[in-house]
Amino acid sequence: MPPFSCSTPSNGLHPAKMDSNVVTINVGGQIFQTTKQTLALAGPKSILSAAAKSQLAHLGEHFVDRDPELFSVILSLLRTGNLPSKAKAFDLQDVISESQFYGVESLLVNSVSNPSQFDAFNLQKSLVLPLNGRDAPSAIAATPFGSLHVAHGSKITSFDWSLGRKKTILTQFTAVDSLLPISPAVAAAGATDFSGLQILDLENGAVRETLNWENVTRSGSTVQAIGSSGEHLFVSFESGRRNSNSILVYDLQSLSPVTEIGHNEIFGADLDSAIPATKLKWIPSYNLLMASGSHGGPSGVSGNIRFWDIRTGSIAWEVKDKVDCFSDVAVSDNLSAMFKIGVNSGEVFYMDLRNLDDDKSWVCLGDRRKMLNGKKEGVGCKIESHGSQVFCTKKGDIELWSEVLISSQKKSNDGLGERVFRKNLMGRMKDTGGAKITNLAFGGNKMFVTRKDQQSIEVWQSSVRGF
Repeated sequence: MPPFSCSTPSNGLHPAKMDSNVVTINVGGQIFQTTKQTLALAGPKSILSAAAKSQLAHLGEHFVDRDPELFSVILSLLRTGNLPSKAKAFDLQDVISESQFYGVESLLVNSVSNPSQFDAFNLQKSLVLPLNGRDAPSAIAATPFGSLHVAHGSKITSFDWSLGRKKTILTQFTAVDSLLPISPAVAAAGATDFSGLQILDLENGAVRETLNWENVTRSGSTVQAIGSSGEHLFVSFESGRRNSNSILVYDLQSLSPVTEIGHNEIFGADLDSAIPATKLKWIPSYNLLMASGSHGGPSGVSGNIRFWDIRTGSIAWEVKDKVDCFSDVAVSDNLSAMFKIGVNSGEVFYMDLRNLDDDKSWVCLGDRRKMLNGKKEGVGCKIESHGSQVFCTKKGDIELWSEVLISSQKKSNDGLGERVFRKNLMGRMKDTGGAKITNLAFGGNKMFVTRKDQQSIEVWQSSVRGF
């Protein structure tokens, strides 16, 4: 029997008139009535939309041999764009299966895992995703609507947007150090001890393509960092002999090389050119690529942060960091600011990006006195920006930094208002502490957290209507 069939009206139900806007559907023996406009919201490929357009709507009721209670959830999703509260009574995977049958899974994803639902102040640890094997995660990456890829040992495990289904593939890497999703089923992966960037088909466990940098010495080129914009893929390479490095720009769709920036050949003790970029971040409103890297030596840690104009291949702005050099750095496009964690103090600093022409300096948001204690409190700490907040890990805890809007701002010498940032500790008391945090990622309405020596991923999210 086809998904929909037309039956003669019974139990006192009368056929809709030829000009009626009402469509009657019998699902598993239960009668539902809705409008053609509501069914059309399912999209042109959905059988619901097809039912609204078919002539059967004028002949009687449609019959669907499916669960009527689950259909009522799907119909509410069409009517309001959100799941009803009664959806909590069902298993999410059952609702997903029904949404796939009716061709409305994209509406379900938008309702349950929409990035606009991300609420940093209400995030709580809600779920722990176990991994197969004994290896702790080395890299994680999330897609905009919440599917997740996790590298652990030589394996990559992918979770779908609902986090209820996962698939694990085996790679050629001993360990993956850089991971970037290109689509829900395709990812770019690289390692600091294995030559080349691999474009992986995560559904079939196949290597689609390998990208390499042809350096002067023709030695292998390892991957130090990966980034992307809407159009380009950015890869930081270092030669196997560690005497040259470069950033290559590829077309994200064709994966053909576009340009090369930051090519350095290292001679003697030129430490600045010896530092490859270990973090790449595209800044859309500035149309610039942030590339940062640091190096530890007898005199301490030094690093540089460069903002590249990929159209000209030139440096638009540069910061050389030596005093309490960054352990990690993040750029917030929404806040027009750059943030770092001092490797010595472990404190958060920021730099205003609203006027790149000025001689900028770091502003400490914590205790400046810690800069002098030499304990290197910031080693291994992570900092990431997401939306209008900045997330900073301190051992097993996460700090949330947000800008406080002040009505009567003082003006600085450059005419811009004085900025104030405040810190909040994330999570409930039972969520704080624990092993040292090693990775943060954001996707959909969720934050993903990994910890040292733990073979699992924590999922932090705020409550969502329906689930």
